[in-house]
Formats: sequence, C-alpha cells, structure tokens
Amino acid sequence: MTSVSLTVNGKAVTADVEPRTLLVQFLREGQRLTGTHVGCDTSQCGACVVHLDGEAVKACTTLAVQCDGRTVTTIEGLAAPGGTLHPMQAAFREHHGLQCGYCTPGMIMTAVDLVRRKGHHLDEATIRHELEGNICRCTGYHNIVKAIAAGAEAMAAEPVREAAE
Repeated sequence: MTSVSLTVNGKAVTADVEPRTLLVQFLREGQRLTGTHVGCDTSQCGACVVHLDGEAVKACTTLAVQCDGRTVTTIEGLAAPGGTLHPMQAAFREHHGLQCGYCTPGMIMTAVDLVRRKGHHLDEATIRHELEGNICRCTGYHNIVKAIAAGAEAMAAEPVREAAE
C-alpha cells in the first residue's frame, strides 16, 4: 500500500492505496464521488474526465499515486457551496445537453477545461473538435454543442472557480 494525500473538491484527503489503483476507482470507491463515470476503461469515451490541478484528465488512465500532493476536482466539486450550479452545469440543463446523462459529467468537465484553454467565445467547429475524446451515444451532440457555447458565455460573467471551497 502507498499513502497518498491530495485535495479533492477543496477537501484534504489522505488514504492508503494499491499502487495500481486508478484515480476513478479512488474517487468512486474510496471517496464515494460517483459522478465520475467509468465508461470504457481505455481512455476512449471521456465519461471519467476530472480536473487535475485545473486541467482535464481521464481518471480511468490516471493512477491515484500520480495525484499525490495535487488537487482534483470532480463534477461534484464544480457547483458552488450551497448547491448553485456552475454556469456550464446550468447551461447543460437549460439547453438539454444530455439525454441518458452518463457522459454528461465528463462532457461538462471537458467543456470547463476547454473554456479555460480556448476562451469564452467558442464556435461550433472548435467545440466539436475539442469533444473528439468524449463519446455520447444518445444525443448526436447538437444540444451538447449549444450547451457548451452558452456555458462558455455564461462563464465569462462569473468569477473563476475550480472547486467548492
């Protein structure tokens, strides 16, 4: 067993893990943060996307030991204290950027990172290109793209926030 200490959604966490423990297992099984989904276990679908030190990573191919001393934000940590949705979460709800919802947490985490990297004014081609690592089997992406564009604009009016503090 290896001891890891990290910050998850603004909370300090220390745990003993097997060196082979994936971050997605650590979050879902160890921390009971089940919003991070396991879709493919091969880094193809994006359902497991979380932020590691503010950048999107796929938790199904990231080891928990790699996160020692770092900060992880999951979909549960994106909302403000008190439950106010992050602007991207609100945009997905408002623009119906989901159907079954399984890919939605990963899509939202990817979208927030996309805005951080590319800015608040995103065109459809950029959004679609940036979503290539995320698979949705239900929606056809039209409403997801609309939601991301709206969420990006809404984020421009919000103060920068990563995890619930």
